[in-house]
Amino acid sequence: MTEKDVFQTIDDVFIENESRDLFAPLDEDERAAQNASDGNIGDGNGDRPGEGATDAPRKRSLISRRSRSDTVFQTVAFAAGATTVGIMLAVGLFLSIRAGSALQVAGFSFLFTQEWSPETQNFGIAAVLFGTITIAVIALCVGFPLALGTALLLSEVVRGRVRSFLVSLVDLMAAVPSIVFGLWGVFFLQAAIVPVAEWISTYFGWIPFFAVTGEDGARLTEASAFTSSAFIAGIVVGLMVVPTQASVMREAFSQAPIGEREGAFALGATRWGMITTVVLPFGRGGIIGGTMLGLGRALGETIAVYMIISPLFSINWQVLKTGTNSVSALIALRYGEASEFGLSALMAAGLVLFLITLVVNFTASSIVARSRSGAESL
Repeated sequence: MTEKDVFQTIDDVFIENESRDLFAPLDEDERAAQNASDGNIGDGNGDRPGEGATDAPRKRSLISRRSRSDTVFQTVAFAAGATTVGIMLAVGLFLSIRAGSALQVAGFSFLFTQEWSPETQNFGIAAVLFGTITIAVIALCVGFPLALGTALLLSEVVRGRVRSFLVSLVDLMAAVPSIVFGLWGVFFLQAAIVPVAEWISTYFGWIPFFAVTGEDGARLTEASAFTSSAFIAGIVVGLMVVPTQASVMREAFSQAPIGEREGAFALGATRWGMITTVVLPFGRGGIIGGTMLGLGRALGETIAVYMIISPLFSINWQVLKTGTNSVSALIALRYGEASEFGLSALMAAGLVLFLITLVVNFTASSIVARSRSGAESL
């Protein structure tokens, strides 16, 4: 090592490196020379340069190893999801196989035939499908405002122990068996609803859906013409789905940002103004999800509808009049006495209801995903 190498000035260093791009990546020869020069530095323990030289330190990997608990959780969650999807596909496959013989005989007329006589090979679900949709729509019209009001009451109005008690009470209502609602609807609610149905028919009978007429077109006034109707069944089913809808909406409303709530009050908004500008826009996804969840429950309700309605295998456009039907009630009514071919026809009806429920759920999921809950409340 010469004196020139030891007392090299900073200017000499800059002049030496002017022709070299300091930020360019090093090639293999330059990287090897740099590593060799780095190895000539002593280890700080009095070693002479060149002694005890080691390889250049390696870069730390930014990829972290997954812990055992994370691996177990991911495996269990994946297994649960795969099991759920597998069960759903298995149910659909089972219904498709069992319904094959009936669908081969009926064809597309299965969706447009009102009669139900598998023994004579004249059967279809037009009437029962219309009754199912009618009962579900009435249930939504009854249950949606009650569920929305209950959710707003629990999340925005009551506080403390009263709120905890009411939340527990509403959640407990979701566990009440369907047969209890059916018995309550038959022996109590029906007698109380018949006068209401008569009043609606009297003052709104000019609307075809609310008219109650006989075969000759004359208006019916006796109370027996208003019992066991789609209107009464829809009210009972609507009250059944209220707890489920209210719970989903309440959870969505309670997640509204506190800062936006306080900001609305600071700008002079009333409580109702804060709810309309902050809580409802933020909870839009919960409102849609809870409503569609209630619709799926209403479409598949069996026991309560079966106990209330008077089975009718023709399309009844008058929702206040006695007589209607549903797919689930049809299966419960005819399953015990059905022949092998009749059982296949019932499986075909169940397959249609299964597909309708899937369409409703997937539609609700897409709407909730596109709603971007809370984005418009800013």
